[in-house]
Amino acid sequence: MSLKLESPNNSNTSNQKEKHKPKPKRKPTTTMAPKTLNFITGNKNKLTEVKAILGSIVDLQSQALDLIEIQGTIEEISLDKCRRAAEAIKGPVLVEDTCLCFNALNELPGPYIKWFLQSLGHDGLNAMLAGFPDKSAQAVCTFAYSEGPGHEPIIFQGRTDGKIVPARGPANFGWDPIFEYESQTYAEMDKVAKNKISHRFRALEKLKAWLEESS
Repeated sequence: MSLKLESPNNSNTSNQKEKHKPKPKRKPTTTMAPKTLNFITGNKNKLTEVKAILGSIVDLQSQALDLIEIQGTIEEISLDKCRRAAEAIKGPVLVEDTCLCFNALNELPGPYIKWFLQSLGHDGLNAMLAGFPDKSAQAVCTFAYSEGPGHEPIIFQGRTDGKIVPARGPANFGWDPIFEYESQTYAEMDKVAKNKISHRFRALEKLKAWLEESS
């Protein structure tokens, strides 16, 4: 049996070269604010509110996509939706998830409020709390932004405390008529006044601050 031996000198020289070979520098991974942003929504009322709050800080374009929504926490759902949207658009995207959390029901319906509202209506949502003295609730808005495919989304969340009441005011914007904040339902409020206290406003203020810092 014959063994092939490497020259010790050659091996040492090779190792020394590897040791002293300069390592490539990594580029810093910073997320830059986009000049144009695709807001994934087909809801005109929602788009109007978002544009009013963000102002001219970014050119906001809307696009409707039929995205799969997983079951999970508010944050898990938003992150997954944002990743899927970024893959579909192939560019910077903004997605939003709105939740209505009943404190007596351990924050249900939460992210599933859209389907609860469709099935039960305003009266049915009130009936869910009929056996509970605690009518308090939280309106929660979660925006997720991604620079594009392969980029991990960033979350901006806002919460407003209120309570669930029988419907009052125009019934053309989701569950606004049953969520009361300081004696007025969202539906009864002037749009400018609502945009100063709403869950969407609180989340967008965080997004706006980030856009300003990153631009």
